Amino acid sequence: MLALFGFAVNAQTTPIKFPAVDASPMDALYYPLNAVKVKKDDTSMPIIKVIYSRPMKKGREVFGVLEQFDKVWRLGANENTEISFARKVTIGGKKIKAGTYSLFAIPNKDKWTIIVNKQTDRWGAFNYDQSKDVVRVDVSITRLEKALEAFSMTFTEAADGANLVMAWDTTQAILPIQFKK
Repeated sequence: MLALFGFAVNAQTTPIKFPAVDASPMDALYYPLNAVKVKKDDTSMPIIKVIYSRPMKKGREVFGVLEQFDKVWRLGANENTEISFARKVTIGGKKIKAGTYSLFAIPNKDKWTIIVNKQTDRWGAFNYDQSKDVVRVDVSITRLEKALEAFSMTFTEAADGANLVMAWDTTQAILPIQFKK
């Protein structure tokens, strides 16, 4: 009994080694933006949730070099970016069922092709499977006056839904997502 007690005490004092903080931290984004910060009596729920990792510029040339033109990008870092819809939405004229999907992009000099794909829980775009695409939509890009160090996403309001705004370095793209409010 004493030996078992000694083993239990020793197991509790053995330090656990935790992994270091990731260079591209994971982040979550909701629509509406305050959806998870509602007051006690507010029963509203998020309509869209995005989980993505935020790579840093670190003095590098991003689009055309780090993220090559005409190649599928995971739209972030580490695991592929995931987007969840709590209800049916429409992207690029295509109706998409409620559920969780992955997001990819193909950056180009004057536009991005945004891809919603059925395959989730993968690392990067290494196992990207085009046959699982739900929709591909081309969106124009705009140039930012000031470079963003970290890849960033947010939502803006739209009359018929919301816009997913994605930006990094001096490039910004906007994906319209339609749904009933």
